[in-house]
Amino acid sequence: MKPTLFLNSGDLAPTFTALDQTGKSHSLSDYAGKTLVLYFYPQALTPGCTTQACALTENLSAFADRNCVVLGISPDEPGKLARFATKYDLKFDLLSDPDHAIADAYGVWGPKKFMGRVYDGLHRTTFILSAEGRLLSTLYPVKTKTHHDDVLQLLDAL
Repeated sequence: MKPTLFLNSGDLAPTFTALDQTGKSHSLSDYAGKTLVLYFYPQALTPGCTTQACALTENLSAFADRNCVVLGISPDEPGKLARFATKYDLKFDLLSDPDHAIADAYGVWGPKKFMGRVYDGLHRTTFILSAEGRLLSTLYPVKTKTHHDDVLQLLDAL
């Protein structure tokens, strides 16, 4: 089942405010002037999400070279995000969206199917936002092992 993505290229991204793994508040407006990689992942401390986050950390300098900031968003509470960031020495901020309001706004929360069971959950999706907060590109589906390279290639193509 695919997510219902509400954004089209050039649209203004939905604003948000959320707490990170340290309890610090982040808003979309905090990143004005920088390209933003906003990636949604289902759950901290799981194998696929760990693979994805560690590869992003290992390649943060490549994102910085492109004047780009990486933010991860999941339904996890800040405490779990803190354990995730500490355990894997993650070097970017992870935002907490426990009521999935941000995921709803971006159209990445909805019906999923796993082992024949249908349930509501977060669809692993990445958005690249311009320095002005407009959608430049969307990556779905996401392959956790190559996500970092896939995003860097999208950035280079923009």
